[in-house]
Amino acid sequence: MPDTALARPAPEPPPAGSADAAAASRIGLTRIVAVSSLLGLIALGLAWELWLAPTGNRTLVLKVLPLLLPLVGLLKRRMYTYRWVSLVVWLYFTEGMVRATSSVGLSRPLGWIEAGLCLLLFSACAVHVRTRLANRTGAAPAA
Repeated sequence: MPDTALARPAPEPPPAGSADAAAASRIGLTRIVAVSSLLGLIALGLAWELWLAPTGNRTLVLKVLPLLLPLVGLLKRRMYTYRWVSLVVWLYFTEGMVRATSSVGLSRPLGWIEAGLCLLLFSACAVHVRTRLANRTGAAPAA
């Protein structure tokens, strides 16, 4: 997982009102949304399996461990991390949808919340990558 952005100095902020400023603002917003939704998924997974609606086997809390891996990469703005998280999140979306449509009790709304957080995380990652790629090449993103 090499990342070439580790040794680069931070670029100067673009002038206000420019297209680069708008892209930088969108990148910052998508980063906040991605990190927040990932932290939300971690908190939900822990609370769900330990307190809210445990299935009787608390080892299911281990499903949260893979969500801890991308946290550092998202915080450091690693493009590679944003790309692979947008793929991995579909596993958690699937789990949320299965529980939302087949469980009873508190597991049902928790499943919908998990699916919603996954969609939010995917959307933030997709917009983040798309904006950074368009900003890097100077091309406008396709509609």
